[in-house]
Amino acid sequence: MGSAAERAPDAGVLAEEIFNGLRAALEVFAVDVGVRRGLYEALAAHGAMTPGELSKTAGVHARYAREWLEQQAVAGILTVSGPPAGDDAYERRFELPAEHRRVLVDRDDPLYLATGPQFVVSIASVLPEVTAAYGTGAGVPYERYGQGTREGIAGLNRPMYQPETVRSWVAALPDLYRRLTDAPDARVLDLGCGLGWSTIALARAFPAARLIGVDLDAASVEQARRNALGAGLGGRVSFARTDAAGVRTDGPVDLVTVFEALHDMADPVGALGSVRGILASSGAVLVADEKVSEEFTAPGPELDRLNYAFSVLHCLPATRAEGARVEAGTVLRPDTLRVYAREAGYGAVEVLDVEHDLWRFYRISP
Repeated sequence: MGSAAERAPDAGVLAEEIFNGLRAALEVFAVDVGVRRGLYEALAAHGAMTPGELSKTAGVHARYAREWLEQQAVAGILTVSGPPAGDDAYERRFELPAEHRRVLVDRDDPLYLATGPQFVVSIASVLPEVTAAYGTGAGVPYERYGQGTREGIAGLNRPMYQPETVRSWVAALPDLYRRLTDAPDARVLDLGCGLGWSTIALARAFPAARLIGVDLDAASVEQARRNALGAGLGGRVSFARTDAAGVRTDGPVDLVTVFEALHDMADPVGALGSVRGILASSGAVLVADEKVSEEFTAPGPELDRLNYAFSVLHCLPATRAEGARVEAGTVLRPDTLRVYAREAGYGAVEVLDVEHDLWRFYRISP
């Protein structure tokens, strides 16, 4: 069988793919209902339940509970036991398998994806605005995507932001790793910090360092502050709402991190140029962004398809709403990043040897 690029177009294949996509989209929305109504958490806490038991425990109508439970079992998310077809459907017992709890309940598990559906739902909620923007060339402001996008992105990335994980990323820059580990006054600036989980993980990974998280979204910054206080890090971690292209600090910083955020900046060259001016003489920028193909390929691999879809519906409209200085989008290739760095006045861009399924890591040095 040939590669995707070699196979001839086939209407049947495309129709089947779109049909499967429709089914998958509806099932994703049903997962979002389960997350928002606390149905998975109730099942995880109480074990196998009938529709009536879930109704009382989670505060949902019994008929909706039954339909949702049956749909989840048909989709293979829940297991079911009890009367066969034709008997009382309300006597069936439904259970969330332990392995599926990792995906739907445990927020720190590497396989946790339960906030992904709310991200998709938030995109769907502004789709008319996105469609209109395609006619005018304008954009759709990030805040219009709402809480679902803020928490959806943060929830998807949070399992990666564990101290040992971010420590391994920084270890790919040995000189900066030593500085953050040994120096009592090391400073890190985390650009595009969102709800602050990356900043918090860095603070836990390097207890001697001081952290500053920056984001343009006011709601994200407020939540980041609450998250840091809840983590007991209020004294070492601070957050500021500001445009990355105009960021200022009260002294030099040793490391600037940009985790899956550079492609979302309206002026990535300006942002990189701004932080170059506040880097310590031996400092560097650590960028992690999408692990897309290095060249445009059509048909493309799964990651390219995923990131282009996000770009069409979210990242490109959101950056255009901020008066984008470049033709940015989710699909940030290494050569594009090298151009950004060169225009911002940097001397070197190195692709780092960091294993990651979704992101490619770079060191940018003055």
